[in-house]
Amino acid sequence: MNYFFDWTILLLIPAMLLAMWAQYSVKSTFDRYSRVRARRGVTADQAARTLLDRFGLTSVPVQRVAGQLTDHYDPRARTLALSDSVYGNASIAAIGVAAHEVGHAIQHSDGYAPLSIRNNIVPVVNIGSTLAMPLFFAGLFFGGISWLMDIGILLFVGVLIFHLITLPVELNASSRAVALLGQTGALSGEELEGAGKVLNAAAWTYIAATVMAVMQLVRLLALRASRHD
Repeated sequence: MNYFFDWTILLLIPAMLLAMWAQYSVKSTFDRYSRVRARRGVTADQAARTLLDRFGLTSVPVQRVAGQLTDHYDPRARTLALSDSVYGNASIAAIGVAAHEVGHAIQHSDGYAPLSIRNNIVPVVNIGSTLAMPLFFAGLFFGGISWLMDIGILLFVGVLIFHLITLPVELNASSRAVALLGQTGALSGEELEGAGKVLNAAAWTYIAATVMAVMQLVRLLALRASRHD
C-alpha cells in the first residue's frame, strides 16, 4: 500500500465538502444580514451589555477583538469579546452573534454541565490534537508500530469527544440567544428570524467539524486494521 496516498483519503471528502459548504453558508448568511440594520438601532456591543446586565453579569466586560467572526466568551478571564465585524455594528447579524456569546456567559454563570466539561478537558485535548496524528503516522510509517498507532488513536478519540461536547454547548447558546432577543424585544419578527438564520448557519460549522473528526477517526482505524491484512 502507498501510505502517502491511499483509499482512506476518500473517507474525508464528504466531510471536507460539508465543511466548505458550512463556511460558505455562515459567511454568506452573515454578510446578507449584516446589511440589514435593526430597527431599534442598538449596536451589538450595546445589546450584549444590556443582556449581560439583565442576568446580573455586570462584571463581565464587552471588549473588541481584531478579526472577522472571532467573537468568543473567555470563561477563564470572564470576558466577552466581539470582533471588528460585530462590535459597534447595529445589524441583525451582529446582534445575533453578540447574543450568542452572551449565551455562553450565561451558561458559565449557570454552571451548564457541557460547558464545564468542555472547559475542563481543553488542556488535555490541546495536547491530544497536537500529538495524535504525528504519533499515529510515525507508528504507521516506521514498521507498523502498533502501540504507537494505538496511542495516536486514543488521543484522537479525546479530540472527537471534545467536538461532541461542543455541539450541545453551541446549539444551546444559540437557542438562548434567540430567546433572549425575543424576550427583551431587542429584535422582533423578521429580525429575530434573520438572527436565527445566522446562528443556524454558524451551527453547521460545528456539525461539519464533528463529522470531519468522526471520519478522521474512521480513517485511522482503517489504516490501523490494514497493518494486519
